[in-house]
Amino acid sequence: MSAAFDKIEGLGNDFVVVGRGAFPSVDVARARDLCDRHRGIGADGVLFVDPSVPDMRVVNADGSRPEMCGNGIRCVVLWLAREGRVGVGQTITIETDAGPHACTLLTLDGNEARVRVAMRPYAIAPEAALVRAAGPMLDAEVEVEGRRVVGSYVSMGNPHFVLFDAEKQGAAEIAPALERHALFPSRVNVGLAEQTGPRAIALRVFERGVGYTEACGTGACAAAAAAIETGRMARGVPIEVTLPGGVLEILVGERGAPVMMTGPARRVFGGVI
Repeated sequence: MSAAFDKIEGLGNDFVVVGRGAFPSVDVARARDLCDRHRGIGADGVLFVDPSVPDMRVVNADGSRPEMCGNGIRCVVLWLAREGRVGVGQTITIETDAGPHACTLLTLDGNEARVRVAMRPYAIAPEAALVRAAGPMLDAEVEVEGRRVVGSYVSMGNPHFVLFDAEKQGAAEIAPALERHALFPSRVNVGLAEQTGPRAIALRVFERGVGYTEACGTGACAAAAAAIETGRMARGVPIEVTLPGGVLEILVGERGAPVMMTGPARRVFGGVI
């Protein structure tokens, strides 16, 4: 069997993008092989896209299935644009395991695009499948590997635990253990955040099933929401989130409103599996 693929990255968070028509189902074993950086194409994950819906299903490099991927969905919009499914200035709604997301193609220049995504509203109320807590966890203490760290739980359809003053807390050292902490039955994305200005955050994310990545779109949204909910930043103004791979602009409105994420996507190369 052969199938065309595109390698597309969003701020260095890289993906193999394939049309679902080439596969009878979301093929987890094949996805792991494709993500292998020594014996496969190499990627943080595989995005299986059905352009007729359209929808996006994500498989991480370790074979796990996240509910949503913010950088990935921008990559899918670029893929759909190159397929002639969406034009500049147009909005297309993409179905995901975390629900539908309206995406607007702002610019398209050959292999590069800029995309604004109406992400789902953030949530701080605990969801039984994602966090074992009696109530919201905002600047909450968590014990991990005999140490206490302070962080905030935010859901973007997938679970995030955001720690501000991460360097001072030494959070990078315990991020792998925190990802698998008993508080989080589905594991958790760990955001290591530093506030660098009134509307600016520097962020690294240890992603479930991947490890440290160049960027995490849902992680950037969760960090911005956590900053607002803990009183560090103001609601309703753009927040610049700088990740190792580049910058995302995040706009968090009132609770219950979509979180707006704007950032790039770039096609690196294509080929045939």
